[in-house]
Amino acid sequence: MTTQSIPVLWKNNTDKHYICKIIDISLRGCAQVMFQNNPITGLLFFIAIFISAYSNNNPLAAWGCVVGTVLASITGAITHDIKGWRDGLYSYNGCLVGIAIPVFITATPIMWLCLVVGSVVSVIATVCIADILKTWKVAALTAPFVLTTWVILLASYAFHNIYGSGLPSPDLPQHYIPSTQSSYSLSFFINSTLHGISQVFLFPGILASLFFIAGLAAESVVCACYAIVGSFIATLLACYLGANPHDIAAGLYAFSAVLTSVALGTVFNHPGWRVFIYTISGIIFTVFIQAAMNVLLMPLGIPTLTMPFVISSWLFLVPNKEFMPEHRH
Repeated sequence: MTTQSIPVLWKNNTDKHYICKIIDISLRGCAQVMFQNNPITGLLFFIAIFISAYSNNNPLAAWGCVVGTVLASITGAITHDIKGWRDGLYSYNGCLVGIAIPVFITATPIMWLCLVVGSVVSVIATVCIADILKTWKVAALTAPFVLTTWVILLASYAFHNIYGSGLPSPDLPQHYIPSTQSSYSLSFFINSTLHGISQVFLFPGILASLFFIAGLAAESVVCACYAIVGSFIATLLACYLGANPHDIAAGLYAFSAVLTSVALGTVFNHPGWRVFIYTISGIIFTVFIQAAMNVLLMPLGIPTLTMPFVISSWLFLVPNKEFMPEHRH
C-alpha cells in the first residue's frame, strides 16, 4: 500500500461507515479549534490534550474533550450545511466545552450532565450566532463555546449540586502591584510562549505545545509560525506592561492572542506584509482585551475563556474588507 493511497482509503471508509465518518468529523473538529481541517492535525491535538490533562492531574478533561467533540459531531448532522458538518465546523465548540466543564466543575454525575448539555447546545449556538453574523460576513469563532460555558459556570453558583471547584474566587478589581520587581530570563519567555499555545485548550504544558505546533505544521507551517509569533508577542507585551508574572508564565495572556494571530494572519486573510502588520495590531489589542475582561469578570468569578480572541477578531475582521479587500479570504 502506497502512502498516497492512505488518504483515499480513509475517505472511502468515512463515506461508507458511519462510525468512521464521526471519527473523521471529530478529528477535524478538534483541529478546527485552531482553524485546521485535517484529521492528522486533530489526532496530534488530541494526543496533546491527553498529555496536558494528565500532566495537570485532570484526566477527566481529556475524556470530556472526546465526549464533547463526538456529541457535537453527531448533533451537527441536524444542520443542512453538510460540508461544514463534515469539515468539523460544528464540532470544535463542543470540543472546548468538553474540556472546560471538567476543568471548572467538580467531577460528579451532574458535571457529566452539564458537559452533555453544553456540547449539544454549542452546536445550536453555533448555528444561531453564525446566522446573526452573516450580515457582517464574519464567523462565529469560539463564541458559542464561551456563551455556553459561561451560562453553565454562572448557573453553578445558583445550584447546590453543581460546585465550581476550579473557578476563580469572586473579588473586586484592584490595581495590580507586584511585591518585587520581576526579571525575566530567556527560558521564562520560551516556556511562557509555549504555555500560551497549549492554554488554547485550557492547560499549560511544554510537551503538549510541541504536539500542537506539530499538528498545525502538518496542515500549514505558516499557521504554526503565526501561532508562535502571536504567543511570543503577547508574552513580551504582558511583561512590558507589568502583568502578574505567574499568569504570564502560565500562558494566560497569550492563548487568545495565539488564536487571533492565526485567524487574522492566515485563515481570513492571505498572508503578506500588510496582513502581518495588521495581525500584530490585533495581537497587541487582544492582550489589552484579555486584561480588561479579567477585571470585568473578576466580581463574577468566571474565566474569560477565549472571548478576548473573539472580540478582537470580530473587531479586526469586520473592517478589513475596507482596509485590505485584496487580502480578504
